[in-house]
Amino acid sequence: MHFVIVIYFIKDQDKTIILPVVLYECETWSLTLREERKLRVLENMVLRRIFGPRRDEVMGEWRRLYNEELNDLYSSPNIVRVIKLRRMRWVGRVVCMGEERGVYRFLVGKPEGKIPLGRPRHRWVNNIRIDLQEVGCGYMDWIGLAQDRDRWRMLVSAVINLRVP
Repeated sequence: MHFVIVIYFIKDQDKTIILPVVLYECETWSLTLREERKLRVLENMVLRRIFGPRRDEVMGEWRRLYNEELNDLYSSPNIVRVIKLRRMRWVGRVVCMGEERGVYRFLVGKPEGKIPLGRPRHRWVNNIRIDLQEVGCGYMDWIGLAQDRDRWRMLVSAVINLRVP
């Protein structure tokens, strides 16, 4: 996944404009840890622009906000948690669609043909399994779990409460 973003800062509306643009179709992304880190860097850059520098009490100089200070000032979940939440919600919808739908077949199907040489690519299903492991449901049948809507909603709410480093 490569993304090029041109950011125009508009006083108090930065987060409102940029977040939907950055997260467009994020439910289908297969993110690596490197890409998650890049997204967090982008989010911190935007938040630093919104909240501005702070004056250091001791030194009397202006300085950039630390990441912990940004997290304290911005009470919403970080961008990686939002992506995980949306991905888990979308999985629940797709699994409930039924086997005759193309999206469902694409989700659970296995590609045929020759496997290319080298390291296997990071797949979208791997992200779902990683998200479930973080919640403590890594070895469960996630398709069967997603078909039970009440249990899946509880699982999705657990994903949003995760502490993502």
